[in-house]
Amino acid sequence: MAREQITLACTVCDRRNYSTTKNKKKGSGRLELKKYCPFDRKHTVHKETR
Repeated sequence: MAREQITLACTVCDRRNYSTTKNKKKGSGRLELKKYCPFDRKHTVHKETR
């Protein structure tokens, strides 16, 4: 399978809020998305963690 399961962590509170998949062949770097953090109650940058 060409997709990899990853976890996204908030850069403000460092909690792991989301899990998603990404393409192993195309995604070489770490994924960064702006998502809603329920603990901070605002949209923050979430980075891929291992």
